Amino acid sequence: MHDYIKDRTIRIAEHLLETKKTVRHIAKDFGVSKSTVHKDLTERLPTINPALAKEVKEVLEYHKSIRHIRGGEATRKKYREQTKV
Repeated sequence: MHDYIKDRTIRIAEHLLETKKTVRHIAKDFGVSKSTVHKDLTERLPTINPALAKEVKEVLEYHKSIRHIRGGEATRKKYREQTKV
């Protein structure tokens, strides 16, 4: 694995822990795809830094557990804005 990939993976993981942002937001922050962020955090990070990977996994699992709520809120907001017009 190239050094720049390792560095990016660790920076992304630390950013996730600091901000608790979603994968989508982190991808925008770092200028990479959601797939890249997800692969960095779930596949590459455990081989680079297992302790950091464990902390990241907890945040990702939390995001996964509430995604149905976020989706519902986004849909509700979308239709509320459409009815105003």
